[in-house]
Amino acid sequence: MLLIVSLNKTNTILYLLMRDMSILRAFGQKVRELRMKKGWSQEDLAKKTYVHRTYIGSIERSERNVSLINIERIAKAFGLKPWQLLK
Repeated sequence: MLLIVSLNKTNTILYLLMRDMSILRAFGQKVRELRMKKGWSQEDLAKKTYVHRTYIGSIERSERNVSLINIERIAKAFGLKPWQLLK
């Protein structure tokens, strides 16, 4: 359950955007960390996940709201379960 108390809509929207950005940032950092540990380029990971190289870069820069399908593809490439990318 999410309870948001705000004095105005602008503050509420900013709060939600900041919260959303933190999960995108954490996810992108985790993908980059795992990719670098494997010694893979963004292109290597892209080939393993059937997405474009620039998509991987945009995930790592927190520019993408990644779909569940792509989270699962990325997790499989690393030999992980999807939830392990989110912890």
